[in-house]
Amino acid sequence: MLEQKLNDPSLLKQAGFINGQWVNAKDGKTFEVFNPAVGEVIANVADLGTKETLQAIEAAQVAFDDWKVVPAKQRSSLLRRWFELVLDHQEDLAVIMTFEQGKVIAESRGEIAYGASYIEWFAEEAKRIYGDVLPSTSADRRSLVIKQPVGVVGAITPWNFPNAMITRKVAPALAAGCTIVLKPAAETPLSALALAELGRRAGIPAGVFNVVVGTDAKAIGAELTSSSIVKKITFTGSTAVGKLLMEQSAKTVKKTSMELGGNAPVLIFEDADLDKAVEGALVAKFRNAGQTCICANRILVQDSIYEEFISRFTARVSEFVLGDGVSSTSTMGPLISRKAVAGVTSLVDDAVSQGAKICIGGSASNNGDHFFQPTVLRDLNTSMRLAKEEVFGPVAPVFMFSSEKEAVDMANDTEFGLAAYMYTKDHSRIWRVGEALEYGMVGINETAISSEMIPFGGVKESGQGREGSKYGLEDYLEVKYFCLGDI
Repeated sequence: MLEQKLNDPSLLKQAGFINGQWVNAKDGKTFEVFNPAVGEVIANVADLGTKETLQAIEAAQVAFDDWKVVPAKQRSSLLRRWFELVLDHQEDLAVIMTFEQGKVIAESRGEIAYGASYIEWFAEEAKRIYGDVLPSTSADRRSLVIKQPVGVVGAITPWNFPNAMITRKVAPALAAGCTIVLKPAAETPLSALALAELGRRAGIPAGVFNVVVGTDAKAIGAELTSSSIVKKITFTGSTAVGKLLMEQSAKTVKKTSMELGGNAPVLIFEDADLDKAVEGALVAKFRNAGQTCICANRILVQDSIYEEFISRFTARVSEFVLGDGVSSTSTMGPLISRKAVAGVTSLVDDAVSQGAKICIGGSASNNGDHFFQPTVLRDLNTSMRLAKEEVFGPVAPVFMFSSEKEAVDMANDTEFGLAAYMYTKDHSRIWRVGEALEYGMVGINETAISSEMIPFGGVKESGQGREGSKYGLEDYLEVKYFCLGDI
């Protein structure tokens, strides 16, 4: 059925991509990919494992010897062509994403454009990898710094943004002159394989971009982290898995960049523009059915405007229409799995058992096994699991605070530090609170903060390194110092 929906059915690939070839599992195993909205099988994909991962690593190493010396302008042109092909096939890529991930088609189209922006950005940055001439330490010496690609990169990406989480790793790696072995989430392999096909059409050489699809993420990850050939691991996902990958990578002292869990607060002060705060919190909370690492996990509202905010916010949440993402009438799709629904249900039940009140929603939906109602909870306290754990679902817990200090203390009371947001018209408060928040990114009177031009990343247990912007290339480069004597 999915194939019939595509203008270019050849984008639907069901095998791994290694050394420029479509590869099936050596043992013939496959795994099913489901449409979470309707529960139907949409593809049977090759279930690759450690043997194929090793094959991909070796192919990437061979390709690296040639790719690292390709002139920057040529690498830039290939990436630019890849970017153009992604945009040319935006609708097909969006359809593939909606079928395998569930988000509504408008959001999928937006993600394809967003993901493509990273390819375009790093196509340009490939030509701007500059070195330095340092002040001389003596009259007969000169000191220089050059930057070189790290080498083979292992990338592991999640299911919630199956296009953009890939392009913002693959694009800078290729721009820097690295080669890469990608392990996408087993829930959403089709988006990754379609990107690889377009990269092949763009002329990216064999072995430079490899995709290992499979269900044994632990074994594939262990192969990537233990390999002495792989010089860097980049990962987006849970903090628990990120810590494990860092531990495994330590044995070969790999470079790592980690974009891990979040617990984003939205601080809404009494002097805020309430209309903008309501809309901003709505977008930040419910995009992708709440399955985003920077979504509003806790909404903190000052006591004097708490009731009014609850009223307005709940009214807006009531307008969501749950349904299959391919339907033009749907404004919110399903969660990725029954397990996700059970997890969200458990968090809501815990809060209600401790006195939280449901303003709207509060339970699974009758739309299907993977749907949960858009939910608003009030009268919460910090002992509830919702205050500490990442929700990853369409549940908006609204907490109350009295003072600026209390708001900052509540916001920082977490091991995570990815993104935070605040709404206020007080410019002094913007600086005070912005500097006090222990987060890598702070949105001020704005929650749509992500872009290819900004450094995306967190502090504390939300990770290390940055993706996007000029800083996003540094994680894929090594700095080498030259000392020239006898001048």
